[in-house]
Order: sequence, then C-alpha cells, then structure tokens
Amino acid sequence: MERLTIGQMARLNHVSEQTLRFYEKLHLLEPDTVSGETGYRYYSIKQSAVLDMIQYMKSLGMKLADIKRLLDHRDPSLIKGILRQKSLQIDEEIHKLKYQKRAIERTLQSYQRYEASPPDGAIVLEYIEERRMYCIDAGMNFYDCGIEVYEEMLRKLKESLISNKLPQIYFCNAGTILRQKDLEQRRFYSSEIFVFVDREFVPDELTISVPANIYLCIYCNEFKKEKEYIGHLLDDAKEKGYRIVGDYICEVIAEFPLLTRKERGMFLRLQIPIKFS
Repeated sequence: MERLTIGQMARLNHVSEQTLRFYEKLHLLEPDTVSGETGYRYYSIKQSAVLDMIQYMKSLGMKLADIKRLLDHRDPSLIKGILRQKSLQIDEEIHKLKYQKRAIERTLQSYQRYEASPPDGAIVLEYIEERRMYCIDAGMNFYDCGIEVYEEMLRKLKESLISNKLPQIYFCNAGTILRQKDLEQRRFYSSEIFVFVDREFVPDELTISVPANIYLCIYCNEFKKEKEYIGHLLDDAKEKGYRIVGDYICEVIAEFPLLTRKERGMFLRLQIPIKFS
C-alpha cells in the first residue's frame, strides 16, 4: 500500500482512472510520485482523504473550481460562504421544480377536463368552486378583430406576468371577461384577459377572487363561434328564468400543442353565473 498505481487508486476509491487524470489536470489531486524513467504515476493511500473530501463536496453540489479554492486556501469561512451560496441556489431550484411540477399537473388536469367535457354546443348547469384569477386590461376589444387581437392581448399579459415576477407556468389557457352590463345588453366588448392561478404561488394582492357559484355553461371548440354561443346562453337563461349575477367568462379548458390553420387550437367553456328566480 506504500505506492498505488493509478488503477489501484481508482479501484480502491471506486472512481475511474479517467477521473483521477482529470483531477490531476485541474491540480485537484496530483500523484504522490511520478517515475522519472517510466512516467508511471503512483499515489499514496493517504491521498484517499483528499479524494474523499472532493467526492463529499461534489455530493453537496459544489463545482470543482470551488472545491479547488477550498483545498488551496483551507479557510473555514470560505467553505461556509460557498455552502450558503449553494444552499440559496438549491432553494431557487426547488422553487423552479415546484413550478414545473405544478405546470405538469395543470396541463394534465386540462386534458382530463377536456376528455370529460360535454360536446361542442352543449349547455349545462355547473357548480364551480371559488377561483383566483390574475387579470389585466389590455386596452383593446377582443371582439373587434378576434383571434389576432387575442394574440396581441396575450403579449401584454405575458409582459405583466414577467414584470410582477410571476411563474410563466400560468402563461397558458388565457381567457377573457365580458362584464355583466355589456353582457345583458349583448354589447360585445372585452378588453380584459386573465389566467387562473394558484394562491400558493401568486400573492392575493395581485389576484381577483371569482366566487363559487352555479354557472350556466356552454362548450365551444372554436373562437369564431363564441358570439353565437353567448347568444345561446342568454336565450337559455331568459327562457328558464335564470337571473344573471355576474360577469361572463370565456375559459380555455385545454390548449392543444398542434396548431390548426396556423392558429391556436382551443376548447372553451363559456360561462355565466346565475341564480334561480
């Protein structure tokens, strides 16, 4: 055990010879001796302590450059500083992973809702729990031009989310609002665009609560049908004596990755909160 070849040192410490050569190149762990005649590298078993420390610090997620600084300076305060910085970095990565996981869950829920939804044109009564929405006024009427204006509104929504440092997982399934007074007069004016968000990730002061209620809903597979379908909802509410008690919401149930006719493919739930007269 007085002299270990690079192969013996690698096997003894469960690393590869390539790793040891790489550490030598970085001056992290150099051979104890090098034969002047053969060029063979020999290690001392005592150097395993250095290798253990390198592997341990790597397991903490530290970069090799930082590990070299620590080994060169042997300063406990430097070690603590690097570890604190790494801890903050891990916290940020955990937050990102939480957002990513929630984005996956939301997308799966969207497709499950789509698969369980009534067919296009079906009118149903649904009880919908309280929801939180992040909403902006984009300053342009969606109904003036349709899908082109919707895309412009989406750009403004994205800018707003970014400026408020909100997770971009919410930049999908964006819907629009038609206020009650305009809805009842069949005046199609909607400049507000929203996304539903989770209280866990978005501060309450940036959101609006949509109260739980019974909603008269119709399902729609194309934007161009929306005005017609709103008329169907209003006619149905009038015929059955329902009282409209809030704003109309056009909610995107699912947004499909495959574009149709070079535009978004979406399935919508158009909804009006009502009370029974």
